Amino acid sequence: MAALLPTAAPTGETADRRPRHPGRPVWMGVPSKPVQAAKALTIAFIVLVMLYPFVYVIAMSFASREAAASGGLFPTSFSLDAYRSILGGDVVTRAMLVSIGITAVGTTLSMIFTTTLAYGLMRTRDVPGAKFVLVLVLCTMLFGAGIIPNYLLVRSLGMLDTYWSLIIPGLISAFNMVVVRNFFMGLPSELLESARLDGASDLRIFTQIVLPLSKAVLAVIALFYAVGYWNAFFNAMIYLNDTTKWPIQVVLNQYVVQGSALTSIQAPDQPPPPGQTLQMAVIVVATIPILLLYPFAQRYFTKGVLTGAIKG
Repeated sequence: MAALLPTAAPTGETADRRPRHPGRPVWMGVPSKPVQAAKALTIAFIVLVMLYPFVYVIAMSFASREAAASGGLFPTSFSLDAYRSILGGDVVTRAMLVSIGITAVGTTLSMIFTTTLAYGLMRTRDVPGAKFVLVLVLCTMLFGAGIIPNYLLVRSLGMLDTYWSLIIPGLISAFNMVVVRNFFMGLPSELLESARLDGASDLRIFTQIVLPLSKAVLAVIALFYAVGYWNAFFNAMIYLNDTTKWPIQVVLNQYVVQGSALTSIQAPDQPPPPGQTLQMAVIVVATIPILLLYPFAQRYFTKGVLTGAIKG
């Protein structure tokens, strides 16, 4: 009779000592204390290795002249001379404004055209020619025209030395459009059909139902576009001959990667700081603005936007 009574599940240390199931993989079992400590030390070491270059760049951008000349692993004295120098000149500040404008305008236009195209291609059976357009869009993911044909096209359109040459060629990303289209297709069809039965037009369904339910994917795609526009420098080097129209990434490439003369980006009435400190300051200035966008978009990544949209 006692053998038929259920036994209580083991808890605490007794649960950790229970034998593993014969058919269960080893990595699914409860690790021992030494293994847990080894894993924690390994993760901490990897985090330090990955964070040290980032922290070093920021610290070196604030390093004083003596700390930069010492050549240590980490500066011990700090100064704002590098930031006063680059922000007092007009090259970095103008390039920052150009990058902010291109990123804001380009991301807005890309989101408008990407979402409208994805919504139009969501119903290939109802829209004439939608399948053909979808095939054309997908072909752009496999084949590219190349640098010279793209340059000739931009020149024929009269967009050389204009900011539109940095926006129009990459206005719609086929990958981003496919992601948005697949998300739209996953929306409840009953909700959209009920709106059509109530007399709602496609524009109203798109703006008042589809877009509000798609905040998560729209935030991620907008972040992809913003990062792409902010980090793009190759198109600017090809299409922009006027150096006053350079975005910040081209300035970063020219004065940090290529090693051009740093005197042109410094304030003329201030003594020049060390070249390494000045380069690190330009890197920080070019990185921080786009890095600040991640906390605002992070909350949309795993948000369940369809919870409670339909009942029954």
